[in-house]
Amino acid sequence: MKKNNPADLSLTGSLWFKKSGQDFLGSSRIRLLEKVGELGSITKAGKAVGISYKTAWEQIEMLNNLSDQPLVIKQTGGRGGGGTHLTEAGKEVIRRYRLIQEEHERFLSSIGKHLEDGEGFYQFLRKVNMKVSARNMWSGEVAQLRKGAINTLVTIKLKGGDRLSSQITNESVEALDLEIGSKVVAMAKAPAVIIVKELGSARLSACNILQGTVQRIVEGKVDCEVTLELPGGNTVSATLTKASDQALDLREGDVAWAVVQESSVILGMV
Repeated sequence: MKKNNPADLSLTGSLWFKKSGQDFLGSSRIRLLEKVGELGSITKAGKAVGISYKTAWEQIEMLNNLSDQPLVIKQTGGRGGGGTHLTEAGKEVIRRYRLIQEEHERFLSSIGKHLEDGEGFYQFLRKVNMKVSARNMWSGEVAQLRKGAINTLVTIKLKGGDRLSSQITNESVEALDLEIGSKVVAMAKAPAVIIVKELGSARLSACNILQGTVQRIVEGKVDCEVTLELPGGNTVSATLTKASDQALDLREGDVAWAVVQESSVILGMV
């Protein structure tokens, strides 16, 4: 067996900012933000960094939802995507990330000079990043707790004043140590979100009936994704069949409602 040569070893690492307990900003998302600022288009920015239009939009929406202030603002509409620009908050995030990245690289370089035993470094502990399959993820704080015999209805205040409710067991409330003011992350899968175009006087059993404006529609072969922008600036996405989309006849700019059962909203602690 060939013995490892310590001289062949080098130390590398990735830099991530966390927000609400989730990976928030890394080099790939910073590059995407930089390209948005350079090209003025999320579609073009996504292509420039090698990701799809849909993935680029998902990442930008996630960043805006988890950030205290929007990092990217859309200027014009259209199914193909409109013009966008970085906010001052977005520019500041990029600037700070690059400064910290320089310090991070100097730190790794300094440690790398002291590598002596190559074998020992193959047992290197790696950070495990939580992967969440839920399309919708929001940062907020607990505004109200209504405890019942089995479950508790938790009302979460999102940025901009948007509100969301989650129904979890009383045991989960205790396990998470939830109280008024607790910082949480709320998550919901896109298929669990129902889009209603004309609510009228209809009464629905769901607590979460969120009025918004259709921000974008991404069509696939068998389904499509509809994203609404809520009054407070948060977004919520739903996966619909193409038949449902055609029946609703949705267009960007339309007023619509996102309906989410409170039992479909999962909570995580920051």
